[in-house]
Amino acid sequence: MANNNPNEIKIELSPEVAKGIYSNLAVISHGANEFFLDFITMAPNMPQAKVQSRVIMTPENAKNLLGALMENVKKYEATFGEIRPKRPVNGGGNPGGEIPNPFIMGGKA
Repeated sequence: MANNNPNEIKIELSPEVAKGIYSNLAVISHGANEFFLDFITMAPNMPQAKVQSRVIMTPENAKNLLGALMENVKKYEATFGEIRPKRPVNGGGNPGGEIPNPFIMGGKA
């Protein structure tokens, strides 16, 4: 007996996309009708970085993504323990010893 679920979506993942792109910085902006997520790879002591990938989505889908990410972080922490921001040894020359959150402009980890 075949399982024909009408809600099932077949997803194709090409080898090029499957390898992924590393990102340690994201810039998120929005207009009235869409959110822009720019994923960037920053290297130490490099004054410039290039956007590696841009994802554009509706506000509703951005909110759905936020919820899905929050749910997955909770599942991860339930399995592997709390994710804690890294702190530099001896303050790392940074007042307060905090590392800026690369996903929030001017934010703190």
